[in-house]
Amino acid sequence: MKNIVILISGRGSNMEAIVRAAIPSAHIAAVISNRPTAGGLSFAAEHDIACEVVDHTAYGSREAFDAALAAAIDAHEPDLVVLAGFMRVLSDGFVEHYAGRLMNIHPSLLPSFPGLHTHRRALEAGVRIHGATVHFVTATLDCGPIVIQAAVPVTSGDDEASLAAKVLREEHRIYPQAVRWFAEGRLRVEDGRVKLAGADVPAVLGCVPAIDAD
Repeated sequence: MKNIVILISGRGSNMEAIVRAAIPSAHIAAVISNRPTAGGLSFAAEHDIACEVVDHTAYGSREAFDAALAAAIDAHEPDLVVLAGFMRVLSDGFVEHYAGRLMNIHPSLLPSFPGLHTHRRALEAGVRIHGATVHFVTATLDCGPIVIQAAVPVTSGDDEASLAAKVLREEHRIYPQAVRWFAEGRLRVEDGRVKLAGADVPAVLGCVPAIDAD
């Protein structure tokens, strides 16, 4: 059983998807938010998950906040820390502390459109395929080893809202799958690429293969 700590800043819909997946090999040890008003805290409490707030506004620097956040996380002895709509840029020291056990989901097919406003930028670029990526976090923003991706078509009738909704549905499918693989001990990183043990990769959720199978 792997201990999972999930970080949120808002409603935490990806956190909900992971909790609802009820992964047998994963124990959701805590949900921690940097915002006291984060809607996802209520959902976590209703599911008897420990909830904590480390309010970033109470700290004078990013490093001070990250130190307090790490202390809160480490109290739960996590095997994996999951960023689920956690809207803070983390310091290099924090990322290094959780190297290999810090996971994020990004609303684009990385390496395309890192950073913010991904759906708007995808529409402006005229791409025909957009999507979401689960990746391990490194010091370079949105550039860590890719675990899994899911693609959606971009149609002529799409706007930011409709495209975001399509991508979010895929996020809710692939993030629990990535956490499940980690909890089952099936993921490893070699030479900057993620390898998955014992998988029929093309059949996984109908997603774009982003993993080298063993």
